[in-house]
Amino acid sequence: MTILVFGHKSPDTDSTGSPIIWAWYLNDVLGTPAKPVLLGEPNTEAAFMLTHWDLPKPEIIADVAATDTCWIVDTNNPAELPASINDANIQGIIDHHMLVGGLKTRGPINITIRPLACTATILHDLMGDAIMRAPRGIKGAMLSCILSDTLEFRSPTTTPHDRVIAEKLATDLGVNIPDLCAAMFAAKSDVSRFTDAELLRMDSKEYTVAGKDLRVSVLETTSPATILARKDSLMAAMTTVAAQDNADQVLLFVVDILREEATLLVPNDLVKHMAEASFGVTVIGDTVVLPGVMSRKKQIIPALKL
Repeated sequence: MTILVFGHKSPDTDSTGSPIIWAWYLNDVLGTPAKPVLLGEPNTEAAFMLTHWDLPKPEIIADVAATDTCWIVDTNNPAELPASINDANIQGIIDHHMLVGGLKTRGPINITIRPLACTATILHDLMGDAIMRAPRGIKGAMLSCILSDTLEFRSPTTTPHDRVIAEKLATDLGVNIPDLCAAMFAAKSDVSRFTDAELLRMDSKEYTVAGKDLRVSVLETTSPATILARKDSLMAAMTTVAAQDNADQVLLFVVDILREEATLLVPNDLVKHMAEASFGVTVIGDTVVLPGVMSRKKQIIPALKL
């Protein structure tokens, strides 16, 4: 029996790196056969991480079966997991998001959910001294995950512990954090090959507000003008994506990593009213800038209301 380790759909850096890290620990430290898999193509920053640290891209799977045994990392939300997840034999969950509920297990499992910026930080803590045995690629993936989720320590989700672990890993690896982040964020910002629909789904979460089913999308970039130049076509694509995904509305927040602000696209009155009710702004036109807003988990999702 080989345990499958995976994160959420539309895998970002943390949801690509954390399955690789945890599968290494299960295999090489605990002696339990395991392999990392993905629930979709990794985004451009995650793909950069794999190349930079010479890590093979995990197999992409569409679903799980009742015969599969798995560990879940970087999510606990059934909407972000394979359709048949409740049929599989879930061994454990390691996450840093709010507890959603809805997963069904065959018996008691290991669950670790901690208020840290990154799943990889939690994995570091759970591994203890075994991290010293980890190969360079595993440590590099761990560092990349933390730097991605904290936006180089700019995100309000960043904790002192996340920073300490990242700086410790960087010293061990002989890595300059600003240089690595510059390369990572440049990769993240290169969205030229993606369609509008792919961009809207690339880093998104499903959430319901006042009876409205939303796909809340975030694009983190050092070049927001590149994305905002596609504003009209992105807003047009929102209708198609919402219909295909059984959502009432797609919300797109373009996060400017360097200026530390988000721009919300406002295609209609529903989003206008939601923006004004949620963030205390007055919307004029089809965009609104939200100073200081960088985190979907901490600043966007908790604020959404109508």
